[in-house]
Amino acid sequence: MNKAQIAVLAVAVAAGGGAFLMMSGQNTPAPVADAPSTVDDVLIATRDLSYGASLTDNDTSWIPWPKDYVPKGVIRKSEAANVKDDIRGAYVRTPVASGEPMRRERLVKGQTAGMMSTMLPSGKRAVAIDVSVNTTAGGFILPNDHVDVIRTFRDQEQTKDRGVEVVSSEVVLANVRVLAMGQTVETKNSEVVVTNSTATLELDPRQAELVVLAQKTGTLALALRALVDANKDDLSADLSQDGSAGPMTVVRHGVSSILQSR
Repeated sequence: MNKAQIAVLAVAVAAGGGAFLMMSGQNTPAPVADAPSTVDDVLIATRDLSYGASLTDNDTSWIPWPKDYVPKGVIRKSEAANVKDDIRGAYVRTPVASGEPMRRERLVKGQTAGMMSTMLPSGKRAVAIDVSVNTTAGGFILPNDHVDVIRTFRDQEQTKDRGVEVVSSEVVLANVRVLAMGQTVETKNSEVVVTNSTATLELDPRQAELVVLAQKTGTLALALRALVDANKDDLSADLSQDGSAGPMTVVRHGVSSILQSR
């Protein structure tokens, strides 16, 4: 083998060795930083939770959930580690199935603006009646005030007997709490006008029936009671001193009769 052939062979060997080293370098894995955690704890329901259920610690539990697949809006432990303490005693406002992730918007705790049901004591009902400034003590009645409900109506029997139009009034209920006062606003001819007003009262089921019937057969007005008289009994009081439902006195044609609440 002459010198030229030896030189060519040496160059080929050197080129092959370089190529091998380059290929080996490409296959060498680069240093990898510690991978972040791929799961997060999500709060789920441990049983079917119906509307109005009060949450206990056993009703919810934390389970690991892949971070990339955590549904938007659910309660994560990384965002609220003490959330189980926060929601203890909260009420379910939208049913939750067993195993379903919990969302804050499905729970309510304490009195919440815009949710009348959270303002009602157990056994009570909210009933709205049509009112106006003239039938609500000049518009000075506010939520939590106590009022008497008075019905004004056309007395058909007296009208027939006397031959003239006779209008009578009676105290339908006394000392009931006002939950809310509201107005219905509409736009007419490019002007904003109040078309209707309502007063929402806190009543027991029997009182609710009576008020609905009274509104169908006459016009209702609210008489504002003095704050110091809110818990006092009188001839037409239908609540006892402790605020619980008691005998209801209904006055018809000037004659008092007792109606027992159910």
